[in-house]
Amino acid sequence: MLKAVIVEDEKRSRETLSGLLKLYCKDVNLVAEADGMNSGREAILKHDPDLVFLDIQMPDGSGFKLLESLENIRFDVIFTTAYDQFAIKAIKFSALDYLMKPIFPEDLVAAVEKAKKKRDTQGTKQGIDVLLQHVKKPESENPKIVLSTSEKIHVVNIKDIIRCESDNYYTLFLFTDGTKLLISKTLKENEELLSEHNFIRPHKSHLINALYIKSFLKQDGGYIMMTDGSKVPVSRRKKEKIIEIINNL
Repeated sequence: MLKAVIVEDEKRSRETLSGLLKLYCKDVNLVAEADGMNSGREAILKHDPDLVFLDIQMPDGSGFKLLESLENIRFDVIFTTAYDQFAIKAIKFSALDYLMKPIFPEDLVAAVEKAKKKRDTQGTKQGIDVLLQHVKKPESENPKIVLSTSEKIHVVNIKDIIRCESDNYYTLFLFTDGTKLLISKTLKENEELLSEHNFIRPHKSHLINALYIKSFLKQDGGYIMMTDGSKVPVSRRKKEKIIEIINNL
């Protein structure tokens, strides 16, 4: 049984989420509800929950500030939010979970099941650290991203990623030190996050860090030579655009 706390300033949203939990998540024990950042902090400290459903925007402070105010985080967190592009992107970098309002039962059940399997508060703490970095310093010179494999949570520097390869519904990350990580996200999902960090997609199966491009070779239809010695193909329809990008580096 998971002990849960809801932190949400809108009464109707709290009631809706509480009702959905009672109907669809029988193994979640809702021990407290709070209507803001300060009351949410008090509820968390009092009840020591396993799971917190946390609204992002509240009148007395954001959910991000609530997390920042806690010294010892021993719970998993699922953010609840209306559409907020900046906040959602920051959450995705952290590999934490979120639910869009209005919340649908199937999405709630999936998020709770994921939290039950996870039960890794150290990984959650690492994710929150990355999240707060993106929120507080979106233009950081050394941004990080959380990559979750089947074995553990990895916090990596984005600048250490040389390239990514598609592997069906997975993505293989390759790093400057020669290590590799297989992540259960599509290449498109990773492109959405990394495109603003000098990453370009020259081919449907490849995403590369432009910092590590060595040269463009015209043989065999054209391919990019990377500094680690790997060769990345360039699709015909992207060839001119890629050459333009490389010439501007």
